[in-house]
Amino acid sequence: MAWLILAAAIIVEVVATTALKLSDGFSHKGWALVVVAGYAAAFLLLAQVLKLQMDVGTAYAVWAGAGTAVIAAIGVLFLGESINLAKAAGIALIIGGVVMLNLAGGTH
Repeated sequence: MAWLILAAAIIVEVVATTALKLSDGFSHKGWALVVVAGYAAAFLLLAQVLKLQMDVGTAYAVWAGAGTAVIAAIGVLFLGESINLAKAAGIALIIGGVVMLNLAGGTH
């Protein structure tokens, strides 16, 4: 159950971060509301994951790493951001680290 809640926290955080870009410095109030609500929900979900006894290091690393990789992909695919070999390698390393944490386990 902890992994499903963590996945939800990652999805909500990705939506909030994407909305942060779209809010244009909080000048678009609708997107700004999505940012605030999304980050609040993401942290509440992450807190629930920790309450379910998942290791804080694993939970936070997976949450941050997966979120970073997905946001980087959204930036390239939908927001017109550039990608080069170094960025692609960095994203691959993040994904590899998340996979290794999952293989190593992360709950008590």
